[in-house]
Amino acid sequence: MSAAYHPSQKIYFGAAYYPEHWPEDRWPEDIRLMQEAGMTVSRLAEFAWSTMEPAAGEFDFDWLEKVIEMLAEAGMETVLGTPTAAPPAWLVTAHPGVLAVDESGRKVQFGNRCHYCVNSVEFHKASARIVRAMAERFGDNPHVIGWQLDNEYNRVCYCEHCQKRFQEFLIDTYGTLDALNQYWSTAYWSQTYSAWEQIPIPIGYHNPGLLLAFKRFITASYRAFQQMQIDVLREYIPEETWITHNFMKWYDLYDHYEMSADLDLASWDWYVGTGYTDYRSSGAAHDLVRGFKRQNFWLMETQPAHVNWTPLNNVLYKGEGRANAWHAIGHGADAVLYWQWRSAYGGQEQYHGALVDQSGQPRPFYSEAQMLGRDLEKVSDLLAGSTVKAPVAILFDYESKWAFEWQRHHQDFDYIEHLLNYYRPFARRNIPVDIIPADASLDGYKLVIAPALNILTPERVEKLADYVEHNGKLVLTVRTGMKDEYNALLPNRQPGPLAEIAGVEVEDYYALTDPVLLAGQRFQGNAHIWAERLRILDESSVNVMASYGAANGWLDGAPAVTVRYTGRGFVYYFGAYLEDNIQDNTLGYIANFAGIRPVLEVPEGVEVCRRITPAGTDVYIVINHTRGERVVELPWSAQEHLSGLVLEEGIKLRGYSVAVLTKTKQEEI
Repeated sequence: MSAAYHPSQKIYFGAAYYPEHWPEDRWPEDIRLMQEAGMTVSRLAEFAWSTMEPAAGEFDFDWLEKVIEMLAEAGMETVLGTPTAAPPAWLVTAHPGVLAVDESGRKVQFGNRCHYCVNSVEFHKASARIVRAMAERFGDNPHVIGWQLDNEYNRVCYCEHCQKRFQEFLIDTYGTLDALNQYWSTAYWSQTYSAWEQIPIPIGYHNPGLLLAFKRFITASYRAFQQMQIDVLREYIPEETWITHNFMKWYDLYDHYEMSADLDLASWDWYVGTGYTDYRSSGAAHDLVRGFKRQNFWLMETQPAHVNWTPLNNVLYKGEGRANAWHAIGHGADAVLYWQWRSAYGGQEQYHGALVDQSGQPRPFYSEAQMLGRDLEKVSDLLAGSTVKAPVAILFDYESKWAFEWQRHHQDFDYIEHLLNYYRPFARRNIPVDIIPADASLDGYKLVIAPALNILTPERVEKLADYVEHNGKLVLTVRTGMKDEYNALLPNRQPGPLAEIAGVEVEDYYALTDPVLLAGQRFQGNAHIWAERLRILDESSVNVMASYGAANGWLDGAPAVTVRYTGRGFVYYFGAYLEDNIQDNTLGYIANFAGIRPVLEVPEGVEVCRRITPAGTDVYIVINHTRGERVVELPWSAQEHLSGLVLEEGIKLRGYSVAVLTKTKQEEI
């Protein structure tokens, strides 16, 4: 865990506030309304570059300092954002090279955000200047508890400078052109390079090795830009003041695990967009962010009612926003901040949801936010320092995902949806899951699932084999172990070097046009999208759990799902992409066999999350994610901390309502 961040002594609640949009005489009323909503934190300044530095080297921070002090007087702390996502017009005019270049060779137009070239030398200089000036002014301010770097990194630049930097990156990575040509199989289609300068930035589909190398370069570029800001800030801010960046769900421009390694705290921006919350899927996104650093996270932005950027920007159901906030907290969020506080008169996000409208009056959702504020005031001490502990790990690998996106082979094979196919059965049973990088430690997990771990390295193979050797329980799935670290096919059949611990190899793979019936013990249902024909390597140790029915002739009667027992452990190999119903039953059986039990048995549509306090007390967050009433029976007497009631048998939850429970002292004994 980072030296600068530890699980919060309270759950923070707030919103993104842009006082630079409003006259100073409006600020007291905004802050009064925040205070009445029970807010404890505000995020400021992440888009205020032109206000803080109206001309090169000329700074105006007096207004920002005044707002921070006013918030502090109202009992609220501040997270400051570095404003580098919004380079101002004067900078672009003085240094046009700071603008990114798109795939077609055109400069990105000024007027949106993140329009910069992440490798621009002039942009780095200007960014360092504004960050240093902010740090000098606010670095020791006791009311600034954290810093957010930039905002949602999301731009790829194709300029000549980036191409040169990419070529330098390749020289550092491969050393010689002979090595690069070998790893990338460039003799194919006569792609052999005889000079580094010949290597392009890939546009569209390209050589698999080149594509993967460019993704690594993008990660390295943003990581260097991020580290530059971290280094500047750390000269001025105390050790206990943390640094973060707000990531975006499953967004895959770069490797988030690598980007998070240099941060003290991971945070992200959660928006439902069109439709309503499916907690069995959204929980995975929270668990992903919790897995970035294997610790609690901040929900830095979430929608108060609706967004403005989807084809259909519906409002969430009444009560759903509060339920969503508790959903995030249950999965490890130490803060919930709404975006945004007030609707601006102009700008590209005029129709986005807000707590206060353009007239300065609270929107209807404000009352729901007030309810959440009252909730958190009641349970702040109870949840102080609490964390999430999961018995199941799902391995997520950005490089495997990239490899999939470039060569799906079946239009409906989506890497994230495949991962969720393994996640949802646990979510439905209220079994906590960590979503962690493929190279993370597996110690302490009762079950590890590696969905479509397409790219294998010797280190990954060794780690998984060691886990199984020590009685670990491992599930491997379709499209595992096809590629090496350079995105080239492995010389042996799937699952590559993991065939030894799985006891099977894949003779061939098939993109399915129609579902295929499976038959076997506990495996009555269909496979769809993808199927692999398995060959048993060791008949004495491998059991066939399911076989294919009549299919395309090649699959008929072949093994589809196998298990190899190893001491008290096992390795399942799923050679078929199972439809939801059979997948749910199968994973439920495997979890039970692995000794993993639900946190609490509840009706459909009700989620139970568990956070564990430093003293070892289990705090159960029970959320009704439906619009109807649900009754939850309790196997023990409980204290409900939002109402103050003691519950002896159960609790009745109205639509989208929440309960926060601990066992009574008698039960704990």
